[in-house]
Amino acid sequence: MAVPKKRTSRSKKKIRNRVWTMKSLKKASKSFSLAQSILSGRSRSFYYVAEKKF
Repeated sequence: MAVPKKRTSRSKKKIRNRVWTMKSLKKASKSFSLAQSILSGRSRSFYYVAEKKF
């Protein structure tokens, strides 16, 4: 017979949510930093082909 699971505590929910949020913030800041370095021309770790305009 099916038994309902125990409720997750509020603090555990907050911790999990915070971890998830911090992961996304870290990825966003890394991608923003990469975009800034590409636009300024200081990027050493990212190579791309720039199209030549005639």
